[in-house]
Amino acid sequence: MIGGLEGSAADHSALLRSLAPLLRGYYRRRTRGSEDDIEDLVQETIIAVHTRRGTYDRERPFTAWLFAIARYKMVDHFRRTRRLVPLDDLAEWPSEESFADAADARMDVEQLLGLLPGKQAAAIRSTRIEGSSVAEAAAGAGLGESDIKVSVHRGLKALVARVQRDRP
Repeated sequence: MIGGLEGSAADHSALLRSLAPLLRGYYRRRTRGSEDDIEDLVQETIIAVHTRRGTYDRERPFTAWLFAIARYKMVDHFRRTRRLVPLDDLAEWPSEESFADAADARMDVEQLLGLLPGKQAAAIRSTRIEGSSVAEAAAGAGLGESDIKVSVHRGLKALVARVQRDRP
């Protein structure tokens, strides 16, 4: 976010791309809506992050700002659709701090995946993060299933080696 605010179009673009999977998961867990509704919410939130980026306070955690926007977009969606959401399980909802921790972890994962060749990173993202089956990932990438399996295996092996090497 800071790089984007300082004028780096590449940083800003990378931020917006990395937010989509994080927001999809956030909305899936909370809305119990259709995939179309979830995708609409993700896009609305990304647009809001882009258009309101000037309101971000660099002294505060980015994730708190992001999830505040996401919450408002979700409430607006519920109002538009006149949908009521039961609060029986409110105690089970994670706190904002855990949202922030999850978002920070997501950003760390994205940084690590950025160290891998594109094919390996895409295979890991699809199968391990987004939850696609090997067959779905292969079809989406236009590759064979064995190619996806090998890419995931090699990518994870490289990441483990990198993390172990960087440990103090």
